[in-house]
Amino acid sequence: MKYYCIGIKGTGMSTLAQILFDLGNDVIGYDDARDYKFTEKGLEEREILIYYDHEHPLDKDTIVTYSVAVPEDHPEMKRVKELGLKIKKYSEIMGDVVGMFKSIGVSGTHGKTTTSTMIKTILENSIGCNYFIGAGDGKASLEKEYFVVESDEFNRHFLDYHPMYAIITNIEAEHLECYKDIDDIRESFEKFANQTSRLVICNGDNEEVRKINFLPKAIYYGFGFNNDVVIRNLKLETDASRFDIEIKGEFYGSFEIPLFGKHMVQNATAAIIMAKELGIEKDIIYNSLKNFENAERRFAISKVGNTTIIDDYAHHPTEIKSTLEAVRQKYPNKRIVVVFKPNTYSRTRDFKDDFITALNVADKAYLTEIDSNREYAIDYPGVTSKMIVEGLRDGDMISEETISKLGEELDSVICFMSCASISHLIDSFKIYVNSLEDN
Repeated sequence: MKYYCIGIKGTGMSTLAQILFDLGNDVIGYDDARDYKFTEKGLEEREILIYYDHEHPLDKDTIVTYSVAVPEDHPEMKRVKELGLKIKKYSEIMGDVVGMFKSIGVSGTHGKTTTSTMIKTILENSIGCNYFIGAGDGKASLEKEYFVVESDEFNRHFLDYHPMYAIITNIEAEHLECYKDIDDIRESFEKFANQTSRLVICNGDNEEVRKINFLPKAIYYGFGFNNDVVIRNLKLETDASRFDIEIKGEFYGSFEIPLFGKHMVQNATAAIIMAKELGIEKDIIYNSLKNFENAERRFAISKVGNTTIIDDYAHHPTEIKSTLEAVRQKYPNKRIVVVFKPNTYSRTRDFKDDFITALNVADKAYLTEIDSNREYAIDYPGVTSKMIVEGLRDGDMISEETISKLGEELDSVICFMSCASISHLIDSFKIYVNSLEDN
């Protein structure tokens, strides 16, 4: 079959395009953004063509799918409709793919990508698997029976999936442009979980998860002793996080991950349970996690001069707070600075006070203007990044043009955070630092 992916550089769409290609389909794409994004790596490896114009030919039997960031009135959307091409939602196509395999649906407000990547890593080191991870990373083969799929709740996408196994890392208020309230969000997760045919693995420390009435068998994990799987003897150290696992009161094993923060230990525990359920040996699980490399833009560390840079996808207050606390675990004696690019006006409005609390974990916080590819400023009068900056203990605005403001932080750990592209800011900062050294 032939597929045309509009918005192909988006994290989810890039991943889907790669999987469709691997399954033997002809795949091409379109995107507005001509600048390079990390999601292009897998597309380039497969030589999937990306178009930027509205004149290239499209065969009449092409199936069109599109990113949620692409509005209905986009010129390319108008063109494919005028051509009479068949259009299918991205989540519908993913649902079709998921149904071809024994699938493991990893859901949750936070931690989906890391948990999916952990499970994928363990399975690749043992029985093999296909995977869809929302960081531009996907791979598929009909020869492999298991499929790890990051299952996103945005716009209820994950309700198109009917997995064999499901994981719920947590449930929290998010995407309130799509949901009425936390009850609406929880009910959507409950529906997803109850579409699962065999087992749900869920964070029993999360209050909203505990409210769900699971129809399939459920295994609860967490730090609380009321869970089926309990995390014990946690040691958050500067080189790794170490912990023990008890299953129904009996010691199962000791583990370590080269990641930081309690939330990462919870993610690892979900992966351990999943792997154990599939009969994977404990030694393989242990070694896979000990040598784990996370997905793109998840606590990615680099250096320029004396400055440590962390590039992270965190964009919700809970994620920002957890990531900054993890940075303090790894760098307890360093000054911590955050550069945050808010994404969407609705999230900025809905979580303003929570953003202030989270960003105040850092010693200093800089914010850019809001970056939103699916909302418009005119619809959110008065909603700007300055709403957050004004409430910070020590905050300021920043942009590529004013990146020199970071000149006072050259011995610090600077955390660049956003789900939007922030690479240009990091590049500008590195150029600025190198220019100081040249002088």
